[in-house]
Amino acid sequence: MTTSRARRLPAARRRRQLLDVALEAFAAAGYHATSMDGIAEAAGVTKPVLYQHFGSKAELYRELIVAVGGDLLAAIAAAATAEEEPYRRVLAGFQAYFRFVGDQPAAFTLLFDGGARRTEEFAEAVRAAEARIAGTIATLIEVDIDPAHRELLAFGIVGLAETTSRLWLEHRASVPMTPAIGDPAGPGDCGGQEGELMAGRLADLVWAGLRALPPARPRR
Repeated sequence: MTTSRARRLPAARRRRQLLDVALEAFAAAGYHATSMDGIAEAAGVTKPVLYQHFGSKAELYRELIVAVGGDLLAAIAAAATAEEEPYRRVLAGFQAYFRFVGDQPAAFTLLFDGGARRTEEFAEAVRAAEARIAGTIATLIEVDIDPAHRELLAFGIVGLAETTSRLWLEHRASVPMTPAIGDPAGPGDCGGQEGELMAGRLADLVWAGLRALPPARPRR
């Protein structure tokens, strides 16, 4: 009965459902321990239905990396470009990042902490996702520096957010953060109060660094 109902879903909705189910499965157990049989069973479809949408487990995993990276990039870009004041752009970008991590920990785990970057088969897809995010951040850095410097800082900001988010997911249940002077009080929208605190603290750090940068020097 479940499979019969599942077959009546439109193709686009079925594909989205399969991606959502696979995301949770891969994030929980990792790539190698997750089977197409298990994904099909969790989605309430037969394995042939799953293979109609994805030709292999590797294809499904790679598409998830692209989809998750695109979702994160869209969230950051939409939040940051909605702000006109430079500091507010930095803060909004971090808020969007931690909102994504707090609301979709499985997506973050699959993209940045699920072993994909250590597997050559998927490392390139992860690097491409990081590069797209860094490229967008680079366009939002409004300081007088050369393009190579801007790109380097953008990748540094991505790495800062990734590393901090990984630590947060590992310890947020057992090591609660305490507000510092100037931190927003009360829960927010980006993964709760801790997400708000982290976004504000990293935004302050990055903004202080960007303001202190000397202007670009002409090349000799």
